[in-house]
Amino acid sequence: MGSLDGVRVIDLTHALAGPYCTMLLGQMGAEVIKVEKYPDGDMIRDQGPYINGESYGFMMANLNKKGVRLNLKTEKGVELFYKLIETADVVVENFRPGVTKKLGIDYETLKAKKPDLIYCSITGYGQTGPYSQKGGFDIMAQGLSGIMSMTGEKGGAPAKVGIAIHDIAGGVTAMYNILSAYIHRLKKGEGQYIDVSLVDSGLAWTVWEAAGYFGAGEVPRPNGSRHRVNAPYQGIKTKDGYVLVGAANQRLWEKFCQSVIHRPELIEDPRFNTNDNRIKHVDELEQILEDILMTQPTDYWVEEMGKAGVPGGPILSYDETLANEHILARGMIQEIEHPTAGTIKVLGIPGKATESPGQLTRPAPTLGQHTEEILQELELTAEEIASLKEEEII
Repeated sequence: MGSLDGVRVIDLTHALAGPYCTMLLGQMGAEVIKVEKYPDGDMIRDQGPYINGESYGFMMANLNKKGVRLNLKTEKGVELFYKLIETADVVVENFRPGVTKKLGIDYETLKAKKPDLIYCSITGYGQTGPYSQKGGFDIMAQGLSGIMSMTGEKGGAPAKVGIAIHDIAGGVTAMYNILSAYIHRLKKGEGQYIDVSLVDSGLAWTVWEAAGYFGAGEVPRPNGSRHRVNAPYQGIKTKDGYVLVGAANQRLWEKFCQSVIHRPELIEDPRFNTNDNRIKHVDELEQILEDILMTQPTDYWVEEMGKAGVPGGPILSYDETLANEHILARGMIQEIEHPTAGTIKVLGIPGKATESPGQLTRPAPTLGQHTEEILQELELTAEEIASLKEEEII
């Protein structure tokens, strides 16, 4: 049994940030009911690649959910939604500010019907502030948070992080705030409203960069694979590619010089004898290390660092990652049966809990797959359900 068994989450989200949040809650055992707009559903359903007509992106971000299709632009659709809310513990939505009020599904309206409801809104810029009414996707958040300006190679153009980092940060931020609110409800019996912004969520992850700026006025710039305060802590060229070197403190630096590259004289070199000096002379340090590491292939250096107790490793392409023995041994690639797409591969659950482990219990729903099941649960008759279909409410 999951730790959130018995908790019902109503998922009104689309794209990635919100669906990622509710998927995590589903992995913890919550019953997640994804309510999709009528008639087309989540916008991600229109993005490939497809397996038997099903969007793989949608299937990846919506595991462990039931699916309902409901027309919330109609009075009857909203009335059905109110009946569903009476059975719910949590609502997660990512409409632009003001839209939920217009539809009559905003927090204050739903709170009147379910006083202990936990209601989380996820938007690009949040519910307050001068940008609150703007539409915002992950890439805009990367720009506003400063993350894009510090990503890429030194002297190069700003670069987008390779994954949708603000979407994922927003989903994780929403998830732990919901869990915190649920603990509060267990203690006090109160629901509450949670306002999550993609920009805030990603900005909160810039810990080292904030320290450099607040502490020394340093504005972080693109730095390639280099660390901002430790050296050598980066990717360095080898005979056949790159190797990651993690000599992040003085002890590891000395081990690296003595036992990996066999250049003990670098330890006493005034340019490199302290971490601060290595940071100041990092260009020179990188060139010296590159000249040495270029003499052997990546695997050789990974093995030598392993024997010396210095953190190091390869830089894998994504296909190599998904075939890596350690990734597979950790159960990070799983298979699940989808009613339309058949057997599909999905990512596993990263946290390995002993007493309440996360679970993959169901594939992402087909559009409206569980509508009738949920409505029957709400005590609607077969005739009423048939009528709702004819009226294009469900």
